[in-house]
Amino acid sequence: MPEIARFFGIIIRMYAEPFAQHNLPHLHAYYQDSMAVYGFDSVELLSGSLPLRQHRLVEAWIELHREELLADWTLLQQGRRPNPIAPLQ
Repeated sequence: MPEIARFFGIIIRMYAEPFAQHNLPHLHAYYQDSMAVYGFDSVELLSGSLPLRQHRLVEAWIELHREELLADWTLLQQGRRPNPIAPLQ
């Protein structure tokens, strides 16, 4: 699963399933032993959980990079490599 970004100990990844519908556009966020799945068409937690601070950081990052996330989602669904996205700093 390609890594899209990494910031403040949080790793953001997306699954690639070329030429197949893979649910709605979403990403997987990992922090230590926690994992959560977020939709980014409208920023929402779909499953899992992160500590509150990391949850808020991921939501803010998604808001800032929604267009880039959608572009990467499209690339992955076409079997292409996603572009890295700038981390929060």
